Amino acid sequence: MTKAEEKKAVRAEVRRAERALEDDYLVQSGEAVVRRLLTMPEYREAGTVFCFVGTGREIDTRPLLSDALARGQTLCVPLCSGDGVMELRRLCRLEALAPGAYGIPEPPADSVRISPDAVDLAVIPCLACSRSGARLGRGGGYYDRFLASYRAPAVLVCRERLVRQELPVEPHDLPVPLVLTERGLFEDGEPVRAEA
Repeated sequence: MTKAEEKKAVRAEVRRAERALEDDYLVQSGEAVVRRLLTMPEYREAGTVFCFVGTGREIDTRPLLSDALARGQTLCVPLCSGDGVMELRRLCRLEALAPGAYGIPEPPADSVRISPDAVDLAVIPCLACSRSGARLGRGGGYYDRFLASYRAPAVLVCRERLVRQELPVEPHDLPVPLVLTERGLFEDGEPVRAEA
């Protein structure tokens, strides 16, 4: 079995596990992750924050987006501009978000483009991850391309029940050293600010 086939099989298994998560757990774990994000020095000190807009069963990031705007941080979110390609676009108010590619809320097409080099902290989604920062995405390659050229701090957010001991990785799969779940923050697989 190739790594790509392994990833496809693990993705299917994780999607089944994700569908089985209780609604209460989804809400409580998502809220706990966002609360932890809001207290991270990496977030509080960032002038420019890049964050996905959570949809469906993903972590709801809107409270973080609202907080960043209220704090006066420059906030950018993804705009899909092609197959597997996303641009970082400035978001000045949540009401400007509208369904774009795949029904994902996106900023207006004429919103200001932000260079990845201007970002101080990136909040990265995943379908599943390992504590050491191996990431299994949804298969589009959008964040793989972003991470390949991004150099500032990034934090991978994941629900504890979707964390896996190991994940199949390919050469283009770059680890994200900071992993945040509702239990706490892990760096390179070690608890940094985490509950026992």
